[in-house]
Amino acid sequence: MKTYGIIPSRFGSSRFPGKPLAILAGKPLVAWVVEAAKKAKSLDEVLVATDDERIAAAVEGNGGRAVMTPSELPSGTDRIACAAGDFADDDILVNIQGDEPLIDPALVDELVAKLKTDARWSMATAVTPIKTAQDLAAKTVVKVVLDRDGGALYFSRAPIPCDRDRESDLSSGLYVRHLGIYAYRGEFLRRYIAEPPCELEKTEKLEQLRALWMGAKIAVVQTNDEGVGVDTPEDAVRVERILLERRA
Repeated sequence: MKTYGIIPSRFGSSRFPGKPLAILAGKPLVAWVVEAAKKAKSLDEVLVATDDERIAAAVEGNGGRAVMTPSELPSGTDRIACAAGDFADDDILVNIQGDEPLIDPALVDELVAKLKTDARWSMATAVTPIKTAQDLAAKTVVKVVLDRDGGALYFSRAPIPCDRDRESDLSSGLYVRHLGIYAYRGEFLRRYIAEPPCELEKTEKLEQLRALWMGAKIAVVQTNDEGVGVDTPEDAVRVERILLERRA
């Protein structure tokens, strides 16, 4: 069994073109993500999956390893499967977002542990509590309903579960938001990328609904760390400040 941490990274971004190469505290954003991922104790190898030579050069120049993948691949999930190459059924592949330089390595380790210690899970992901009514209502915030074993029942952009009789109680523990990190068993990942998108996925624009539609069981790790992603140049300034504070 081998455990991969794979970071999909593309140059294009409608809100922040060239984002992976944005310099934060002296290093490209993608290099910071690699550095954080390498601190996870469970990962045997950390790779950046990209279709851009500039990103590959930045990764290699900062001590990481990049794998070139075809531009026509439809998603980051396809990109990680391609980058890992001939992976085994019992391998674990962790999809780490390329715009999360502050990712907690311990969270990566928890996701891997879920798959290593319990064979019923096909994949694992993470959630954090929803703290405001605005986030509960926002379509950009993905909500998750959990079963009694801590598995995902459904993901939606709608505010779920819906409280029929009164205003939703955010202190109840029922309302959590999805964090975009996934760990897959090799066998399931191979089946997943071979399956075309289902209608649920196409409607909500959420890839993980394909996994539920296929009958997969998705383990969910709960964390209080909301993560700090870089979606805009303004985010980059904020994250750079945090990185500099950590270095001081």
